[in-house]
Amino acid sequence: MEGTLFPNRPAFPVPPTKPPSQPNSHRLKLNTTTLPLPPSLPLQQQQSSTSSHSFPLDSLLQHLLHISSPVKSSLASSHVVPSNNQDSFSAHFRKDDVAIPRIGENDEGMLDFLPLKCKDFTLDVRAWTTILHSYSRSGKYEKAIALFDFMKLREVTPTLVTYNVMLDVYGKMGRSWNKILELLDEMKSVGLEFDEFTCSTVISACGREGMLEEAKSFFDGLKLNGYVPGTVTYNSLLQVYGKMGIYNEALSVLKEMEENNCPPDSVTYNELVAAYVRAGFHDKGAVLIDTMTEKGIKPNAVTYTTVIDAYGKAGLENKALSLFKHMKESGCVPNVCTYNSIIGMLGKKSRIDEMMEIISDMKCNGCKPNRVTWNTMLAMCGNRGMQKFVSRVFHEMKNCGFEPDRDTFNTLISAYGRCGSEINAGKMHNEMIKAGFSPCITTYNALLNALARRGDWRAAESVVLDMRKKGFKPNETTYSLMLHSHSKGGNIRGIEKIAKEIYDGHIFPSWMLLRTLIIANFKCRSLTGMERAFQEFLKNGYKSDLVLFNSMLSIYARNKMYDRAHDMLRFIKESGLHPDLITYNSLMDMYARSGDCWKAQDVLNGLLQSNGKPDLVSYNTVIKGFCRQGLMGEAMRTFTEMTDRGIRPCIVTYNTFVAGFSSRGLFLEVDEVISYMIQHDCTPNVLTYNTIVDGYCKSKRYKDAMDFVARIREKDSSFSEEALQRLVVRVRENMES
Repeated sequence: MEGTLFPNRPAFPVPPTKPPSQPNSHRLKLNTTTLPLPPSLPLQQQQSSTSSHSFPLDSLLQHLLHISSPVKSSLASSHVVPSNNQDSFSAHFRKDDVAIPRIGENDEGMLDFLPLKCKDFTLDVRAWTTILHSYSRSGKYEKAIALFDFMKLREVTPTLVTYNVMLDVYGKMGRSWNKILELLDEMKSVGLEFDEFTCSTVISACGREGMLEEAKSFFDGLKLNGYVPGTVTYNSLLQVYGKMGIYNEALSVLKEMEENNCPPDSVTYNELVAAYVRAGFHDKGAVLIDTMTEKGIKPNAVTYTTVIDAYGKAGLENKALSLFKHMKESGCVPNVCTYNSIIGMLGKKSRIDEMMEIISDMKCNGCKPNRVTWNTMLAMCGNRGMQKFVSRVFHEMKNCGFEPDRDTFNTLISAYGRCGSEINAGKMHNEMIKAGFSPCITTYNALLNALARRGDWRAAESVVLDMRKKGFKPNETTYSLMLHSHSKGGNIRGIEKIAKEIYDGHIFPSWMLLRTLIIANFKCRSLTGMERAFQEFLKNGYKSDLVLFNSMLSIYARNKMYDRAHDMLRFIKESGLHPDLITYNSLMDMYARSGDCWKAQDVLNGLLQSNGKPDLVSYNTVIKGFCRQGLMGEAMRTFTEMTDRGIRPCIVTYNTFVAGFSSRGLFLEVDEVISYMIQHDCTPNVLTYNTIVDGYCKSKRYKDAMDFVARIREKDSSFSEEALQRLVVRVRENMES
């Protein structure tokens, strides 16, 4: 295996090993006299650890309500509240599809909005097309289909515009590729020639469904039949590649446009930016903004928002905010989508004060919140696991006149699912159907997200099966959520099955999907699966982020593949990334496991020198390294340094000391550790006592082990009699072995 991933690896400089400290003639003591009670947590840490009841929702809502204005709508039911229906959410998706309504001879219910003089159906095709377009924009796709069929029954001849609107309806509705092909054949049969809107709409429909091959085949077929694509059609194809993160193909489309004298516009570059950021090249996407300016194409709000949103999803909030500042300084006015992206980004990190500043900035720029803004707030509450706040935000949203659309319902389903409330999630699904919105792939993915969080991969597989039965094609999000389900549930076979479909070419290997595959294998500690997925990731030319590098470094450290771990550290630096706390902790763990505790200490010192903030894991790891080498004095010194920094020890810290002292036969020190733990409200657990008993037994001090067990209740009254008897049996088994 050595060298298969990283040929021609340069030698990694090994830091010098420090000499062991001189043995201390004094007995080490862990008591309140030598080590006083660790200081309390800093106020900031206390605030961050508080429960969700302290979340300042009222302040956020006041800011949002202050700049919201009522928007009247009759597109959905205004009475949507959680119920006590005991049906699980997944059961709703095993019901039959919602029937598409039909307009009969005496059924005028769908036309009640028309003036009375129009009820004799004397509208011309332009009027019917306008109504179809209205249904399409409001998400009433079944009604649009029914009305289109009714038109033809009334011998109203559809025009090219009418067909284009219906292509858009089927494209937005999803799982309708065959219907789109039928419409195209029907258009040809009546002698209608495709225009830019026809072609771009069909390609965009493929993009929504992740049908890359179908989009390419349709586009190639157009050119074979003599059609000369325009900028709009090319942009639609770029959008398909952009969603997949296939930036190489996107660049080839741009080259073809230039060769055919088809001038790229701002939309063209926006799609190129999207392709870069979807492949992990966020900075290259940002560079394209300057390229646009050089070519005389002014970046617009969509351009900036695409990169800002990508930075936010990558956890690079400060870069996103810096670009937002640059956007305003360059004279580009942020739109509501820009603000929504930033609000969502800050909400995930609970940066509440900055959220309020952004909302105030919206007010200053005269930008009013829209339905997406409220959907973002709903999603934020779901992410925090605050079920009661989801209902509160939804109530305020409706009070402002924003009736829920299909995206709102999908957000509610996802939010309630993440809160663990399947009943309310199921209620939202029912209300969505009652409001006239049929489930889409996003709806199914919302359910899968909830199932993935608890590792219920069997239920997740049943949902995917139901999706396929109803004509939905799983997309990259679906497969990514399935990988999360399998990894959370420890089902490595499920991960391997999806991986095989990717490697065999049945599932497109997008940046997001391969990244998820690497992380899923990491969670299941599958080194082989990780390496194969990482090879595929590199082969596709994708850029790794710090999470992937840290995952690879960590698994190499666990498997004592130190050269590979050093390679990952080198790759991090060569990629222009900066090691974070997880990187440092992984390196400390690697050295501690290998017995080189002084190198672990060097890494900790390096973290401190770079103004980093070690956490409990950092110190526990270094303490573990010293204890394993019997350097208990150094372990105590590290313990003191940790508590001086306001970091309180946990049960793992104490058990590490117990193991270190026990292995060296220092049982007086062990007793002092136990007393110190109890005095500082950290109750010893089963592992603590098992370690001590095993230490006595390894020293052949069986009587002392029995005496220790007999004295446990004197210090630890919480230890049960049943647990004591198990320890007695443990000593006897050691005596007999």
